[in-house]
Amino acid sequence: MGSDIPYFIGIDVGTGSARASLVAQNGEIKASSTKDTITWRDKHDHRIFEQSTNNIWEQICAAVKEVLKESNVPATAVKGLGFDATCSLAVSDFNADPIIVTKGNDIGKNGDRNIILWADHRAEKEAELINSTGSIVLNYVGGTMSLEMEVPKILWLKKHMDPALFARCQFFDLPDFFTYKATGDSTRSYCSTTCKCSFVPDKGWQPDFFERIGLGELIDDGNWRQMGTAKGRVQTAGSPVGQGLSRQAAEELGLVEGTAVGSGLIDAYAGWMGTVAARYTENGQLSTVLPSLDESRHRLAAVAGTSTCHLVQSREGVFVKGVWGPYKDAAFPGWWMNEGGQSSTGQLIDFIITTHTAYPELKERAKQEGKAIHTILLDVLEKLRHENHVDTYTELTKHIHFYPDFHGNRSPIADPRMRGSIVGLELESSIADLARKYYLTLEAIALQTRHIIEALNTAGHDITSLYMSGGQAKNVVMMQLFADTCDIPVILPKSHSEAVVLGAAMLGRIAAEGVKVGEDMWKIMVEMTPAGTLVAPGASPKVKKLLDAKYKIFRETIDTQKRWRQEIEEASH
Repeated sequence: MGSDIPYFIGIDVGTGSARASLVAQNGEIKASSTKDTITWRDKHDHRIFEQSTNNIWEQICAAVKEVLKESNVPATAVKGLGFDATCSLAVSDFNADPIIVTKGNDIGKNGDRNIILWADHRAEKEAELINSTGSIVLNYVGGTMSLEMEVPKILWLKKHMDPALFARCQFFDLPDFFTYKATGDSTRSYCSTTCKCSFVPDKGWQPDFFERIGLGELIDDGNWRQMGTAKGRVQTAGSPVGQGLSRQAAEELGLVEGTAVGSGLIDAYAGWMGTVAARYTENGQLSTVLPSLDESRHRLAAVAGTSTCHLVQSREGVFVKGVWGPYKDAAFPGWWMNEGGQSSTGQLIDFIITTHTAYPELKERAKQEGKAIHTILLDVLEKLRHENHVDTYTELTKHIHFYPDFHGNRSPIADPRMRGSIVGLELESSIADLARKYYLTLEAIALQTRHIIEALNTAGHDITSLYMSGGQAKNVVMMQLFADTCDIPVILPKSHSEAVVLGAAMLGRIAAEGVKVGEDMWKIMVEMTPAGTLVAPGASPKVKKLLDAKYKIFRETIDTQKRWRQEIEEASH
């Protein structure tokens, strides 16, 4: 292939793997490679999840080299690359060497385990302290800061680290670490600093907030060296970082020194970028209208994997209780984003299936029939539907009520103490019971999605469609449930697994072409996003009535749980 045809590389650092994709200007993915990454747990503390930037970078380098080899595209044809990553906290010294974040004697010393993963819940007390301040910072995270964000984790590190060791730390949200690793330039992105590090839109860092929570040393006479930016030294998505790839990074990646590197995005925001500009096919017909930038206001992106993030853009900031944001410039210059989320969705589905007593039987049957376990569960549900003479699976499970917050609530209640519940259990442990519970889990996730959309629209958004990406987009039954429960069309991407890495590649193109305004960024997104498929709401009046009743009960379950918790707390004093 001639090097006159430009290509871009997207690098997506997920919870368990790093992926690199080589992408053409029209959005066609020429080659992809995914490499597993290591996560360390603590057998004495279930809240702990740690990773290593060295391990992830090695896997990124291997993946990039693999896609170049597989595609036979020369390194000189790669004009830009972009990174997205989970919103995890990476810690290094000022030489970019990793610093250990593991509790114990080695914390603060140089060593591999230098990432506190997004799912790590060690900083609960620190988050409680931050939420008691009433700071303006909290206005931009839906009124409550999550313990998954970076400032509670930095405060936890300060409490557990020798002050001299703490003083030599640089703190990065993970996407920013990798643009730093690639270029040697530590300039941070608006996406990471605003969404996860308490950088307030239009106002910058808030010294009084950091003083009040006990992190006054980060202010550094207004230089904020450990956080990597003073006001004015933050970049919008895709703007070129530094001088592009450093010599060392270029050698390690097998690319050319100086290749443009776009300022990064958190993985969910890259999923937004890789899906919401899509046209779609309905009843076999491709929509002829190219979506305008203004249309993005009505399109909610749901990036659904282990957990789910919900993202929507608006021209003005919309404050939504229990929903993160509004974040200015997080993706497009001058535009605002809100971010809702569910802490455990794909993870919850797996948990419900694998902890059921009928799971070994399900696995064996799947093996014998050569089918996926989800397909077997649908076969069982179909049999139950016929035996019970009902039209839909919703009718099969109408007397069981499932509340899904096994890992706390991110949106729109913003309460990590919320827990899951199932009402309507019987003395049954068969594969039929597992199939019903599987469907109930999908239904509960859909009901919660409706709760999030309602909260967004009540506050001032106008969401009329849901753009999916991630593993759950493969689940046709679940996607129809989303459309029926939320009563809006759901658009499925051409490839459920490539939307996020495609968004990262777009960052590389934005950097390579020096694009600076939202309209031009949107044009790149429209050009590079493959057409999706529309799933229209299709519930019968009877099922719609059932889903509405279940939603009412779902909302009542929240109030009941909060009341019960209060009654127990009062009884405990």
